[in-house]
Amino acid sequence: MDNNPYLIALDLDGTLLKDDKTISPFTKDIIKKAKAAGHHVCIATGRPFRSSSMYYDELELTTPIVNFNGAYVHHPKDNDWGTFHTTLDLHVVKDILEVAEKHQLHNMLAEVIDEVYFHYHDERLLDIFSMGNPTIKIGDLRENLHEDVTSILIHAAEEEVGKIRAYLSNVHAEVVDHRKWAAPWHVIEIIRAGINKAVGLKKIAQYYQIPQERIIAFGDEDNDFEMLEYAGHGVAMGNAIQQLKAVANKETGTNEDDGVAHYLKAVLNL
Repeated sequence: MDNNPYLIALDLDGTLLKDDKTISPFTKDIIKKAKAAGHHVCIATGRPFRSSSMYYDELELTTPIVNFNGAYVHHPKDNDWGTFHTTLDLHVVKDILEVAEKHQLHNMLAEVIDEVYFHYHDERLLDIFSMGNPTIKIGDLRENLHEDVTSILIHAAEEEVGKIRAYLSNVHAEVVDHRKWAAPWHVIEIIRAGINKAVGLKKIAQYYQIPQERIIAFGDEDNDFEMLEYAGHGVAMGNAIQQLKAVANKETGTNEDDGVAHYLKAVLNL
């Protein structure tokens, strides 16, 4: 391998993180070696920053981070780097709520960076979203939301998810992109159209002047498609969904078997 640095982009859940949401000591060691060898390591996740910052700190990163699948990109250690926040129009959010309510809606959440708005009270979801101490407000989103939002989540009955997604594609394709969470959650995640992890990763790659062929991106779910297609090394985890393995040009072990570390160790000779 030449001495040119690589940019390494890590998805968190199901990729860098084991199923118990920890980073294995072996993976941590290899990432440390990659950084020592001059490579840039960054996180690209659907999570907000508040629930990914602990992993950023644990890996002692000094790079920008992609959150909300690209809707929010910033540099935690450098305020001058810039903040890229791409939002959904409030009137579109309210339109979607009106329709979702007709489809056995369990709940709808809106996030504005670190503020989380719940349409209904919901213990199970509150549990997931309280990580990192966001400001939480519960009540009718039509009354509580007063600004454009970073992302929305719709939790609906399993059989309704397809219908809601069809409506989003038919009516709002110009303005929103939507994806489904992995089982067991029947959750649709919605962000501004044209926004994905690759958009955020491109900003970081340009900043470090790293060409596509020296970008290594790891992922396991459908929110990783664009990022893996964009990266010269688009690496699907062994536990990745089949559709992602089809677009990836590389595959590695599972998140339980240090897939990220084994790939980096081999390709970067660590």
